[in-house]
Amino acid sequence: MSYWFALGAAIIFEVAGTMSLKYSTLQNSALFITGMIICYALSFAFMWYAVKKLDISVAYAIWAGLGTALITAGGIAVFKEEVTMLKLLFVSCIIVGVVGLHAISNQ
Repeated sequence: MSYWFALGAAIIFEVAGTMSLKYSTLQNSALFITGMIICYALSFAFMWYAVKKLDISVAYAIWAGLGTALITAGGIAVFKEEVTMLKLLFVSCIIVGVVGLHAISNQ
């Protein structure tokens, strides 16, 4: 089960890194750039640990899919990005795919 927690941590740090990336473009701050680098490094470290046991195809799809969905939500909530029905539809498709992959995974 710790491999799934590592995957969750990898997703959280990937999202934090991407949010820091956006903030760094708005603030031009070394703090956000440093945060981005640290978060991405931690994300890859946790992902490395997760794929020791989890299938890479499932782990990467979940990491990328949930990361995309969370970044979309963060962009809407924090950066006031436009919300459209098509955007919500396609993010929902990503979430359904991630849930499906997790359901068929036997780890």
